[in-house]
Amino acid sequence: MAKLSEDMLPESDAQTGAAHPRYNSAFIGHAAAERELLTAYQSGRLPHAWIIGGEKGIGKATLAWRFAKFLLANPDFTKNAVQHATSLGVADDHQSVQRVRAMGHGDVQVLRREWNEKTKKHFTVIRAEDARKAIHMFQRSASEGGYRIVILDCAEDLNIESANSLLKLIEEPPERSLFLIVSHQPNRILPTIRSRCRMLLLHPLTPEQVVQALRSGESAHDTGAHDSGALETASRLAHGSVSRALKLLGGKSLDVSNRLDALLRQLPRVDWRDVHTLADSVTSRSNDEEYETLKDMLLDWLHAQVHSPQPVPALAAFAESWESITALIRQSEAYNLDRRALVLAAISHLAKAAETAQGHSKA
Repeated sequence: MAKLSEDMLPESDAQTGAAHPRYNSAFIGHAAAERELLTAYQSGRLPHAWIIGGEKGIGKATLAWRFAKFLLANPDFTKNAVQHATSLGVADDHQSVQRVRAMGHGDVQVLRREWNEKTKKHFTVIRAEDARKAIHMFQRSASEGGYRIVILDCAEDLNIESANSLLKLIEEPPERSLFLIVSHQPNRILPTIRSRCRMLLLHPLTPEQVVQALRSGESAHDTGAHDSGALETASRLAHGSVSRALKLLGGKSLDVSNRLDALLRQLPRVDWRDVHTLADSVTSRSNDEEYETLKDMLLDWLHAQVHSPQPVPALAAFAESWESITALIRQSEAYNLDRRALVLAAISHLAKAAETAQGHSKA
C-alpha cells in the first residue's frame, strides 16, 4: 500500500497515518452499493450526480474513487469488459489507476478543504475558489473521451458560496460529467442539491469486516503491531468505522475507549472518581486524539440509544441529551473552553437521560 510522500502537503480528505482513499484497491463490504453503481453504468443511463452517504470511515470515499478509476479505465460502457464486469475493481498497474493515484489524470478533480500556507493548516471550509477549480475542468473536453469526474469530500465542508457554485453545475451538467458527493450527514446537504442527486447510503461495517479491512491493507496503519485482541476490541468500539478503529489503535485511544465503555455500561450509576480520572487523562492539549475519541464515543452511544426501541419518554430524554452535548461541543470548540468541564457535563447529561430511560422501562 503506497503512502503519500513526506514532501507532499497534507490532504484534508485523508486520515493521519493512513493512505488516501484513492490508493485503496481492497474494498470491504457494501457489495450492494457497488453493484448499484456498476449496474447504472452498464445500463448506459448513469445519473450525473450521486450522494454517497453514511457514517465517517466506512468506505464512502474509497467507493467514490473506486468507481472513478473504473470509469476512467473503461470509458465505453458497451465494451465486454464493462458489460461482463462483476465488480468495480481495476488492476493496480492499469495506467489510469496509476495516474489517478499520482493525481495526474486530467479528467478527475477532487473538491476538498485546501491547505492554507499562512496558517500551515487546512482551511475550515471548501471555498468558492476551490469550487471554481473543479468547474474549470469542464471548460475543456475530456482528455480521453470518457467522463469528467468531480469527487467532493465532503459535502459538510462546503460554505454557501461553494455550495451554490456546485449547484449551478449540477443543475446544468456538462455532457458526460459525474459528481460523486461524499457526505457524513446527507440530510444536511442543501435540498436543492440533494434533489438533483441519486442517493446511495452505506451502512456501518460489521466488527468482523472492520478487522478484515485493517488486516487487508486497506489502511496504511501498522496493524501488525497489535495482537488479535486489540484489533477485535478496536473494531467493536469503532461502530463500523475503519478510520475510527485506526484512531483507537493509535496512542492511548484504545485505553480511553475501554474506560469510557465501562462507564457507559454502568449508567445511570456513575463513579465520579473514575469520571474525573478519565477527564484528567484526555483533556490536556497534548491528548487531542484521545479527546476526539472520547467525543466520538459519547455521540455514538447516544446515537445508538436514540435509534433503539425504547418508550417515547426515554427516547426524548436521550434526544435532549444529544442536543445539549452537541451544543456544548460546538461552544467548546468555538470559544476554546475547558475540555474537562465538557466531559463532566456530558456524563452528567447521559446519567440523567439513562435514569429517565430506566424509570420508564420499569414502569
